[in-house]
Amino acid sequence: MATLSCTFSKIIRKLKISPVFTRNFSNVRLKSNSFKTVATCACVIGGGLVFYAVKSFGNIDTVYALKAKPDELSKSVKLTSRERRFIKFASVEYGGQLYMTPQDFLESVVEQEPRPRLKRRILTAKEIEQLRDHTPALKKGSPQMFRNLRDKGIISYTEYLFLLSILTKPASGFQIAFNMFDTDGNQRVDKNEFLVMEKIFSFAWRGKRGMTEDPSQDGKEGAPQDNYVNDEQGLQRRHNVDTLLQVHFFGKKGTSDLKFEGFKQFMENLQTEVLELEFQEFAKGHETISEVDFAKILLRYTYLDTDEYDMYLDRLLDRVKDERGITFDEFKTFCQFLNNLEDFTIAMRMYTLADHPISKDEFHRAVKICTGISQSEHLVTTVFAIFDADGDGLLSYKEFIAIMKDRLHRGFKSYAKNEGWEAFKSCVKQEMKSAV
Repeated sequence: MATLSCTFSKIIRKLKISPVFTRNFSNVRLKSNSFKTVATCACVIGGGLVFYAVKSFGNIDTVYALKAKPDELSKSVKLTSRERRFIKFASVEYGGQLYMTPQDFLESVVEQEPRPRLKRRILTAKEIEQLRDHTPALKKGSPQMFRNLRDKGIISYTEYLFLLSILTKPASGFQIAFNMFDTDGNQRVDKNEFLVMEKIFSFAWRGKRGMTEDPSQDGKEGAPQDNYVNDEQGLQRRHNVDTLLQVHFFGKKGTSDLKFEGFKQFMENLQTEVLELEFQEFAKGHETISEVDFAKILLRYTYLDTDEYDMYLDRLLDRVKDERGITFDEFKTFCQFLNNLEDFTIAMRMYTLADHPISKDEFHRAVKICTGISQSEHLVTTVFAIFDADGDGLLSYKEFIAIMKDRLHRGFKSYAKNEGWEAFKSCVKQEMKSAV
């Protein structure tokens, strides 16, 4: 024991405590004898505890690590980035299934981490009924609906994917999105047609886990919501409870039909609400954000390292002389342009073939052709100040497009085929074939 004490004391004297650790202990002073005393006491107490444990519980020969059972390992499947994010932000649970609240969804698209909480809230059947009664009708929707509802509503995982896709849809794609739900082509979507989405993502989940099932036989025993798939993560693709979107679109009784105009208005409202939330984070009640804040919003979801990120901001600070700020309308129209980024990329291919960067006038013209909306002169000047690499007044658009794609998909680097509208379109075709 004396040898242990001596050795421990020598180690302590040789230790160099980092500045971070000593910041709160700068007034503590211990002499060498004090270190020896503390070390001796620690060894005596520690030795006594070990002796007591051995006497009380017998000889301890081996320490076993916690291991998963073989069958659990065989069932484990790597979660997608969206599945991980949904699980991370979902704050409520009902019937073994995880749900987001409207506030959870907004936070998941604008924040890096969810708000602190001790644990998920387990909802009761009575609370589910109250949420249904609290959901506004479609005609009362607004660009503040999700913020006004806060935790008064539930959103399933499949609906989370649907809402994410809305945020990146251009106005020209609203009709296409509606037609994907309108499987019988009568220009109306009923609740069962909407719930086809639940089945589609169920098929994707089964396929990822190597499970096969004939879609034509799935759900024949009743309505789509009468069955569910237990995916072991609480992300069941079909469920037995009315969600916020179901009640909002189809009424509390689920008998109303969703028409295109109402669907279009919902998509526009959601896009505007998320953009307002992002804008106000930097505006803090003012009518404009600074050019630097605008750059930060554009770069916040990118995979740039710190030096590259700072380079873009420093470049902007050096070049922008007229700091009059960016209004919300300018910010919104630019984000609407980003939703048309694929069309813009096609328009830029002629310059790619000629290996020719584009000027401000050419950028203006290409954006107007793709979106039908003109960008303000000041905003285009700001964009060029950020992405014009050598300051020659020409845009390095390949780099610009690559970074804006990260911004558009909000940090989801790869847009997996089985998570988006490509899956929806292919599965709807499969669904219609099985119905013939």
